[in-house]
Amino acid sequence: MIEYDFTLTFNFSDGTKDPEFYIEKLINSGCDDALIGIGKKGKIALNFTRESDSALTALCSAIEDVKSAIPDAMLIEATPDFVGLSDIAEVLGYSRQNIRKLMLNHQTDFPSPIHEGSSAIWHLSNVLSWFKQGERYQIDESLFDIAKANMQLNIVKDSINLDPIMNKKICTVL
Repeated sequence: MIEYDFTLTFNFSDGTKDPEFYIEKLINSGCDDALIGIGKKGKIALNFTRESDSALTALCSAIEDVKSAIPDAMLIEATPDFVGLSDIAEVLGYSRQNIRKLMLNHQTDFPSPIHEGSSAIWHLSNVLSWFKQGERYQIDESLFDIAKANMQLNIVKDSINLDPIMNKKICTVL
């Protein structure tokens, strides 16, 4: 069994209900391996340290445990996934400047961001994969596995918003 560290953030439909109402239910439903954040009405975040045979199994079991306590909970985001340069530097234990220099020196093969603007955003698993491939840094396998699983989870979660006709057309041009 491997320990996976990840955070799941949820909305629930009754935004007027105090999130503290759910704490005991969450603990009793199997979320006793999570730190529960209840800072905003209508939202709840759970930072899990869950043992499992795979990252995907850890994520799915955690979501099932949350949904058994809060059936109307809707997943907002699974992290770690979306990261900026500072996040990448923190994960790898290097300075932001060091990571920026690496990115600039490897513009042709460094992963493309999923958003470019005043701040660029990447999927962490794509960045970790690049670091692993070049054997530039030693990457913790459990971090790499959970980042891959979170990326897939976030993509699938958002895919429910796809318009089938537009999706088909877009897929033909990609």
